[in-house]
Amino acid sequence: MTTDGDAQNKRLQQQVDQLKTQLAQAEKMTALGELLGTTTHEFNNVLMTVINYAKMGLRHKDDATRTKAFDRILAAGERANKITSTILSVARNRSHGMESTDLVSLTEDTLVLLEREMRKYRIQVEKQFAQVGPCWANGNQIQQVLLNLLINARQAMPNGGQVLIRIRPAEDARAVDLTLRDSGQGIPPDKLPRIFDPYFSTKDGPDESGKGGTGLGLSACKDIIEAHRGRVRVDSSVGKGTAFTIRLPLAPSKPVQASFVTSNNQTLPATGTTHASSS
Repeated sequence: MTTDGDAQNKRLQQQVDQLKTQLAQAEKMTALGELLGTTTHEFNNVLMTVINYAKMGLRHKDDATRTKAFDRILAAGERANKITSTILSVARNRSHGMESTDLVSLTEDTLVLLEREMRKYRIQVEKQFAQVGPCWANGNQIQQVLLNLLINARQAMPNGGQVLIRIRPAEDARAVDLTLRDSGQGIPPDKLPRIFDPYFSTKDGPDESGKGGTGLGLSACKDIIEAHRGRVRVDSSVGKGTAFTIRLPLAPSKPVQASFVTSNNQTLPATGTTHASSS
C-alpha cells in the first residue's frame, strides 16, 4: 500500500509541476501579447500620421500647409525612434538574469510605450521620482509588471482619470518602493483577497483594445516580484481607486556572481526568501 501510495503521490506531483509550467508559459505569452499589441498599435498610429500628413502636403501647394505637414511627419518619426529605442533596450541592453537596474529609467521607458494610449483614454500621469539607488532586478520582467499595472489602471478609469507613480527609498533603506495609484473604480472587498489568484479577474473580458480579462496578469506580477525576493501590496477603496506598491531590494554595493535555478520556466535567485502580500 505504501509503495502504491508513494507512486500515486509522485504522479500527482508531476501533474502539478506540469500544470505550473503550463501556467507560467501562459503568463509569459499573455504579457508578450500585451507588449506586442501595445507596440503594434503605437507604430500604426505613427504610420497613419505620416501617411495622412504626406497626403496633405501633396494636395496643398502653399508653403504654410507643407511646413505644417513636414513638422508633423518629423514629430511622428521622432516618436517612432523613441519607441524603437525602448524596444531595442528590451531586446539588447538587458540581460536575462538579475542585474543592477535603474528603476526610474525603466519606468520612463515603459511610459513611452503607453504614452499615446494614456492620452487617448484621457489618463493624466503624474510622476514623483525621488533619488534612489539601483535595484537588483531583471529589467524585462519588471517592465512586464509595470506594463500590466499601467494597463490595469487605465482600464479601471473608462472615463479618464489620474495615475500617480511614486518611486522612493523604502523605510528600511535596503530596498526601493514603487507605488502606482489610480483614481479608478476600486476593487470590491470580497474580490480583493483573490486578485493574485491565477485566472481570477475582476473584468468580464478583454476591453476594446483587446487587452486584459485573462486573469493571468496580476498572478504573473506576483510571481515575478516573489522571484526578486520582493513583495507587492495592494490597497483599494471602491469609488476612490487602487494602489499597488512594489518593493524591490537594492543592488549589492559590490558586484556578485548570482546563482540561478529554474522553476516554472522562470529564472530565479537560488537563495533567499520570498514574500508577497495582497493586503
